[in-house]
Amino acid sequence: MRKLGLILAALVIVFDQLTKWLIVETVMRPDGVADTPFYTPTHIEVTPFFNLVMTWNRGVSFGIFNDHGEWNALALSVLSVVIVVVLLVWMKKAAGHVVPLALGSIIGGALGNVVDRVRWGAVADFLDVHAMGWHWPAFNLADSAITIGAILLVLDSLLSRPNSDKN
Repeated sequence: MRKLGLILAALVIVFDQLTKWLIVETVMRPDGVADTPFYTPTHIEVTPFFNLVMTWNRGVSFGIFNDHGEWNALALSVLSVVIVVVLLVWMKKAAGHVVPLALGSIIGGALGNVVDRVRWGAVADFLDVHAMGWHWPAFNLADSAITIGAILLVLDSLLSRPNSDKN
């Protein structure tokens, strides 16, 4: 299953970067805008509860540490790579089907966001879910993959039965 986890990680990176390229380079770039991705955010209403927006997160989840610090991109990228290495070691030792896939999802999402930090110095977020005037913080496919992977790890730890052979 380790191989499937690594394949999932690669797929998450590819689709994350593809969606970000589509949003940043085509959908959200109006004609005549300079070749910098840091322009005024654009808003496209898709449904009554979902918009496409263009935001740049220089911090971590929910904009924590989004203070435009010059070292944020480097520090957060290094931290993400260290975490990915730890998750790869965990994946190598993991049994079953759920844990390697969950770890692959988290690894792919983390590396997808590292690519953004290296490329732009910030993570491109563009999915905006909202209801009754309340907006969830903007996110991207990599963030979704990390969240799904984390939920799967929690569910697996809560629902898996201990192996009686390990006593």
